[in-house]
Amino acid sequence: MNLKWFWYHRNFFIIILTPILLLPLPLVIPTKEAKCGYAIILMALYWCTECLPLAVTALLPVVLFPMMNIMEAGQVSIEYLKDSNMLFIGGLLVAIAVENWNLHKRIALRVLLLVGVRPSLLMLGFMIVSSFLSMWISNTATTAMMLPIAHAVLQQLRATEARADDMEDLGRGDDNAAFELQETHTNGAVTKKHLDVIQEEERCNETVRQAQRDARSREREARYDLLTKGMSLSVCYSASIGGTATLTGTTPNLILQGQMNQLYPDNGGIINFASWFGFSFPNMVLMLIFSYVWLQFMFLGFNLKKSFGCGEKSERDREAYAVMREEYRKLGPMSFAEIMVLVIFVLLVVLWFTREPGFIPGWATVLFNQELSYVSDGTVAILMSMLFFVVPSQLPSFGGYGFNEAGKLVKAPPTLLNWEVVHERMPWNIILLLGGGFALAKGSEVSGLSTWLGESLAPLEKIPPFAISLLLCLLVATFTECSSNTATTTLFLPILGSMATAIKIHPLYIMLPCTIAASLAFMLPVATPPNAIAFSFGNLKVLDMVKAGFMLNIIGILCINLGINTWGYAMFDMGTFPTWANVTNKP
Repeated sequence: MNLKWFWYHRNFFIIILTPILLLPLPLVIPTKEAKCGYAIILMALYWCTECLPLAVTALLPVVLFPMMNIMEAGQVSIEYLKDSNMLFIGGLLVAIAVENWNLHKRIALRVLLLVGVRPSLLMLGFMIVSSFLSMWISNTATTAMMLPIAHAVLQQLRATEARADDMEDLGRGDDNAAFELQETHTNGAVTKKHLDVIQEEERCNETVRQAQRDARSREREARYDLLTKGMSLSVCYSASIGGTATLTGTTPNLILQGQMNQLYPDNGGIINFASWFGFSFPNMVLMLIFSYVWLQFMFLGFNLKKSFGCGEKSERDREAYAVMREEYRKLGPMSFAEIMVLVIFVLLVVLWFTREPGFIPGWATVLFNQELSYVSDGTVAILMSMLFFVVPSQLPSFGGYGFNEAGKLVKAPPTLLNWEVVHERMPWNIILLLGGGFALAKGSEVSGLSTWLGESLAPLEKIPPFAISLLLCLLVATFTECSSNTATTTLFLPILGSMATAIKIHPLYIMLPCTIAASLAFMLPVATPPNAIAFSFGNLKVLDMVKAGFMLNIIGILCINLGINTWGYAMFDMGTFPTWANVTNKP
């Protein structure tokens, strides 16, 4: 009983005892580096154990850095709202607008109607849609929307196949009875003994048929249980993979951009929407293809003719297809609001890609950024997301806009978004979490901890860079299974930046692969919210997720390192140590 009491109250003990147990570090070594190290270790332990909410732990630098004479309170607070936070807010406002008007569901159903309902094609369709949507909206929202659609289709396929088997059994039974009757009439008179023999044979045949029906039913249930598991995992895994393709797809990507600008202020905006997409999108496609092959092998086997099918559609295919078509029909015709959200979304993506494409001067360079980098991706994101609060959700009309819930005539149409919806759906805690990471990086720089870490890691210069990248990706991918990907990247990236500077290799050669590796949380239900949703939906066991996820982790790490040593190497000129990264020589 006492042990249970301690377990239930463990968070209080961790919160109180951890800072006390770590206190000898700044007391025995009273330097700024040691004090900053104390703050980072304390925050790392709080983040890993989640004894405090992640966002509350992220606020600790506001308290600790001024009290330890590392930074002034005003300097620390400034770190909590930077350009990366603005890009994050703008990207989320777009995602909220897309979700609010169900545009993501329309896109998903339209694509699924195109690919069809054969098992392999269905899995491929769900993976493509989930990865595409999670490039723009949250991985959690994508998974939560796609899984009910997947399960509805699979239930329909299962029910239709069961009905077809029952009809087949019924027809076979009637045929047997007719054959016996015909044989009886042919042979003339029927003796009582002969009738008993016929009835006994019929009972035996019925027993055999029932056993066959039960065996078929068990085989069908086992097959669909396996297919349900595979479909659930394919959706949550592809949502996590898709989030790596765009700068705003998942939080670690933005943390890398912020940390690069924090640690290397003269990097010339090397990480922007276009450069990130140029490297990460091909990498995402590669990971998706190999993940699909692995999940196909695990849950569907490699009977391609049976899985993909050919020729005419069967009755069960048509009925399952009808389920998706009915769901799409319920959405009705595309509304004015959906069209406007789509227009703003497409315009935003075009502006992001053309702001600073790299191979030619972008519109921002020509119009605004001749001297300094005035306009960033965050500027564009906020500008376009503000339009959601300006553009009406209905076409202007002189006859009113219907009646509200109170029965009063609506004289002006509501805008595409209102603040109540944004306030309810915006994950404000992530903004504080991002800020906490930037504050930690700044504190490490000001205190000299970054320099000390870099000098300590200098012996790693003898190890080949590709081996360093591979080992660190494995470390980060393992760490992120039991910690949030945001906390993982926040903790690791400043250290990796210091190491890269010390051993004179391009910072992105280490930091970029490790950032993407932080999103490869495939093995445990608690590793990421999409995994937890799939675990609750798909009747999965932890072992199912571990078996599928372990291989996907290996696939992901190998794909990332292939990318960074091929097209990434050329894109970011990884062969030379950039002058902007040589921060140790600066006064």
